[in-house]
Amino acid sequence: MNPSKPAFKLFSARSDREAAMPFIMLTALIDMVAIGLIIPVLPALVGSFTGSQADQAFWYGVVTFTFGVANFFASPVLGALSDRYGRRPVLLIGFCGLALSFFATALATAVWMLIAVRLVSGAMQANLAIANAYVADITPPEQRAKRFGMLGAMFGVGFILGPVMGGLLGAINLRLPFFVAGSLALVNLLYGYFVLPESLPAERRHAFHLRAANPVASLRGLAQLKGAGRLVAVVACSGLAQFLLYTSWVLYTTFKFGWGPLENGWSLAAVGIVSAIAQGLLLGRLLKRFSPQRLAVLGMVSSTLAYAAWGAATQGWMMFAIIFLNLLGATVSAAIQSIISGAADARSQGRTLGAVSGLNSLMAVIAPVLGAPLLVMVSHLPQGDWRIGAPLYCCALLQAAALLLAVSHFRRERRARLRRQ
Repeated sequence: MNPSKPAFKLFSARSDREAAMPFIMLTALIDMVAIGLIIPVLPALVGSFTGSQADQAFWYGVVTFTFGVANFFASPVLGALSDRYGRRPVLLIGFCGLALSFFATALATAVWMLIAVRLVSGAMQANLAIANAYVADITPPEQRAKRFGMLGAMFGVGFILGPVMGGLLGAINLRLPFFVAGSLALVNLLYGYFVLPESLPAERRHAFHLRAANPVASLRGLAQLKGAGRLVAVVACSGLAQFLLYTSWVLYTTFKFGWGPLENGWSLAAVGIVSAIAQGLLLGRLLKRFSPQRLAVLGMVSSTLAYAAWGAATQGWMMFAIIFLNLLGATVSAAIQSIISGAADARSQGRTLGAVSGLNSLMAVIAPVLGAPLLVMVSHLPQGDWRIGAPLYCCALLQAAALLLAVSHFRRERRARLRRQ
């Protein structure tokens, strides 16, 4: 299969490039629904193999850690491969990996099987980074923040549907959401194979070098990217806060409020609703009033306050209220992504955004190492105790550090521009 020729024809005119956006948006939607399905039930599935809340927190941390390690090493390689062979074949590999992962998880009978499955699926999956590179291929730099926001909105819609479906199906049977998620991943594989066009024409591809695609080299290249600078540290701190929230949310709400898969599914759906509204409806309007830099700062202020408030919440309904008040927090990722993407040249979008994905994967590795011990420490406390919020207070500190680094970076960049004028 050689997608370069049809891709060249398909994207030879600007109207064709813009017409491809719905293709990748639908791909992102199906992908996120499949992933969202398992989030409310995976901690409970791990708990079915353990004997206490402390053991559940520990082994859930190991399962999420394994995925993050594999994804950290694989994401830059997959991103660089997409720069060489195109986005479409690498996305197809990711969909295949997800399908195998979900079906194998549904059939798992021990914790070690979950760990093995997550290791394989983490190595095969870099769908978010490749989808972002796809958008960068077909979008001029000045429109990328808005387009990344549109893609983020699709992930948000998927995050509305997936966790609710996962919670409802998980209430019937803990393994049912994994079978449904695997089926959706197969649907995406077929859609990608028969419908999804290639976005990267042959003349914009370049050779693959494994040495340059290793995660350390890709992160070094990202740090040296002109215009990125301290944003690498911003992505790291903000990403670590976000992944710590993701890995802690379900067990945190279970320990503090006694929630099950259904309640957690609805709460994650609320996160998806906010993400879809913020990135799909508000982002374009906000970018007319604020630069991506200013929007990123405002979003990080909002997120810092939200993390602290979630940790201090004393009743379940407060979690939902804070989710909806944190609208600006959902715009941070698209704003930072557009700044970094704009600093990279057209021939290295896959490698650059793969490096961003690799950095986020590294944070996904660190998050359970940090979050699991915190959850184990508070697992014995009675429901409602404010100390159970320890992982969320840690998120607030990390996001505050990202905020300070971002403000420092943007001030430095502004002074440098003034000196050049």
